[in-house]
Amino acid sequence: MTSDDQHFLDVLSGYTQDIKKFTGDVFDASDRHFESVGSYIKEKLARAEWLPGVARPAPPPPPHRLPSTLSATYIERLQSWVLRNRALTAAIVAFFGTSTYLIYRENKGTRRKRRARRASNGARKEVIAIAGPASSPITKSLSLDLERRGHIVYIIVNSAEEEQQVLSESRVDIRPLLLDIGDTYSTQEAIGRFNNLLLRPHIAFTGASPHNLHFGGLILVPDLIYPSGPIETITPELWSDALNAKVLNTIATAQVFLPTVCDFKARVLVLTPNIVSSLRPAFHGVESTVVAALDGFTATLRAELGTLGIKVCQLKLGTFDCSGVEGKHHLQPTQSWSTVTWGASTRAAYSRNFLNQNRVGRNRGILDQNGSAGSSLRELHNAVFDALTQRSPRAVWRVGRGSFTYDVVGNWMPAGLVGWMLGVRRVSLNEGGEPQLEDSVQSWEKVETAV
Repeated sequence: MTSDDQHFLDVLSGYTQDIKKFTGDVFDASDRHFESVGSYIKEKLARAEWLPGVARPAPPPPPHRLPSTLSATYIERLQSWVLRNRALTAAIVAFFGTSTYLIYRENKGTRRKRRARRASNGARKEVIAIAGPASSPITKSLSLDLERRGHIVYIIVNSAEEEQQVLSESRVDIRPLLLDIGDTYSTQEAIGRFNNLLLRPHIAFTGASPHNLHFGGLILVPDLIYPSGPIETITPELWSDALNAKVLNTIATAQVFLPTVCDFKARVLVLTPNIVSSLRPAFHGVESTVVAALDGFTATLRAELGTLGIKVCQLKLGTFDCSGVEGKHHLQPTQSWSTVTWGASTRAAYSRNFLNQNRVGRNRGILDQNGSAGSSLRELHNAVFDALTQRSPRAVWRVGRGSFTYDVVGNWMPAGLVGWMLGVRRVSLNEGGEPQLEDSVQSWEKVETAV
């Protein structure tokens, strides 16, 4: 067979395949058309009334449906209710969505590991200074937690007794820094030694490469215990001691550390109680005055250091359960309720309300250590670490049980209503009622003795 014959056969084979495909498509289209016509005729005959029932074709089976108990009774009712109450549905979705997000963020923040940065050789490099009473459970708890997270902690002490108390903890990375604010020369020497420690290369262990320390932050924890009572019973000496120890000492400590803070761009944290200062109840003038002064100082310091890019955070504290550190301790006054040392006229005027308010505050866990347990110290530890390390921390943190709630109550509710909730009532003093008032005071003294 020649090449021309083979070429002719290939062309003929190609035409054969095209004809076969074309005829197949025509037959398939014809089948679909006849099937459609047959279905149409069958449907029309099924609906024709003039044909007898025997001659009519069987109707097509009904389409399969879900059980009506689920679709009709629940889904349809839910859809109709949503359409009728669109605003309420949007509010419910927003509420549950926001709550879910907040719970997720809180759980994520709680589970997140918080560790201090380390040097290239694995040694500690972050230094934190805590200015607070060495015997305070809050100071102890914060120093132990920061040391456990990898910081070198210096507790600022004012006496040799406090220095020995810190050394007795036997923690290598929790060290005392004796700072006598009253002696300017010794204070400058102590700060000079502290700065030299930060600036010179530090060798953590034998054979380790030297590295430089970094000053991460200054935490100011003023004494959180305040005297209470009518203003006329608080002597000028008590006012002077409170203002010197809690306000002036805090300001002086911040002043001597400010050059170091500016050199290292360190954070400054100020911890203050928030419940009593927010409610501003009667018989707590010292605490309200001191905390207000610290609030003003912190706001001014934040504005000044903010121009240098340095963050100043204030942590407003509620109540905490410090049973794991040193018994159950609340950040509110824990002094005696005795009114025996008051004068007769003062007892007649204030003793009833003073005892009523203390009893109500104790039952609600606000004013006395015998109240209900506060928040876990872990909440405070996490807040302090985040305030020291976050890129853009909040200016004000409310931490601990009751800190946010009583802040809202104190700022939005009338002062008279707050006093009424704490058991304070108006007392009527007149000459005719003096004997009766004395009798009532004696009865309250009996209650004090029984308590």
